[in-house]
Amino acid sequence: MGKTTYRRPATDIRAAIAAERRELAAMLDGLSAEEWDAPTLCVGWRVREAAAHMTMGFRYSLSKMAVELFRSRGNLHRMTDRCAHKDAAAYSTRELAAFLSDNADHPWRPPVGGIEAALGHDVIHGLDITVALGLGRRVPEDRLRILLESADARTLRFFGADLGGIELRADDLDWSFGSGTPVSGAAQDLLLLAYGRRLPPGHLRGELHDRFVAAQA
Repeated sequence: MGKTTYRRPATDIRAAIAAERRELAAMLDGLSAEEWDAPTLCVGWRVREAAAHMTMGFRYSLSKMAVELFRSRGNLHRMTDRCAHKDAAAYSTRELAAFLSDNADHPWRPPVGGIEAALGHDVIHGLDITVALGLGRRVPEDRLRILLESADARTLRFFGADLGGIELRADDLDWSFGSGTPVSGAAQDLLLLAYGRRLPPGHLRGELHDRFVAAQA
């Protein structure tokens, strides 16, 4: 299904993470006040909440994270949502952007998934912002391939992605995933589908592409 078993060196992935964070920080610094308050692909999150969530790992110690998880009755998704809203209100947009650039080399990783998941965290939430705003940013191919090569059934389960009966086919890279009715688009848009996102109209093609298009307000 278009995947390779080659595992990228950790040094390469760390460099990709640092570059992604710096580029996203520069992007955030250039947004208008209206764009900071615009919705992202994460339902219920504006750009402010997405940026706050992206930097949570730099700002929360393990003990603080444990306290917040306890307050959310052990529900990780409830905790991250509550903290994203709280922190989005507590920090200025300039501070939120600076947290990314100042921590470009921070070794934080999600609880599961290893260093590839750390890159995925930055890339996906960056796309949550840029795709929703229609900014047209293209994630560099080397970073995309690291994530495309590590996408698997575990990724789909964690993010609640339902790709049953669907084959994702990238039309800008030699990559496909799954089997069934083809849905095609740019590789970075298809990666978003694997992470449970729905996209604005016009990003996907195929008989069943409407299944992955966000409802319009």
